[in-house]
Amino acid sequence: MKMIQDSIVVRQRHERFIKKICEMETVIGLESEDGFATSSSNNYEDENKNPISMICFWSEKALARACSKDGWKNYTPTEIPLSEFLENWCVGMDNDGLLLGTNFDQNMFGHEIEPLDLILEITAELKSSGKKLELQKFENIEDLEKQVKAILE
Repeated sequence: MKMIQDSIVVRQRHERFIKKICEMETVIGLESEDGFATSSSNNYEDENKNPISMICFWSEKALARACSKDGWKNYTPTEIPLSEFLENWCVGMDNDGLLLGTNFDQNMFGHEIEPLDLILEITAELKSSGKKLELQKFENIEDLEKQVKAILE
């Protein structure tokens, strides 16, 4: 029962992540001199049965700060504009075969998602809230969404 409850909580935190980053147009990462905080997937493995690497992001600095401990104690919350996150981070992470973790808690539980799937969730939220986002590499969020869907087909 606890697993089901946990997965519901993780899903709700992920949905809050989507809503909040679209509202604020900012995503939070944990950054140090070594780069951004990475973890290994609890749910996904590569063809050699190794956990897939993942970069975690949060919708609020306080949530990120709560995870800035143990192996991540030298990491500090860093803001990333949503447009840059979509165009550079998500697309780049997909190219690199990485997963994304959203709103992980201090016990390192969070939602794990493929970067392109996350782009579609974010563009759907932006469209439903009537938000426009200025993009550099795509005409608009509809163009980004169309190109991602073409890749996934």
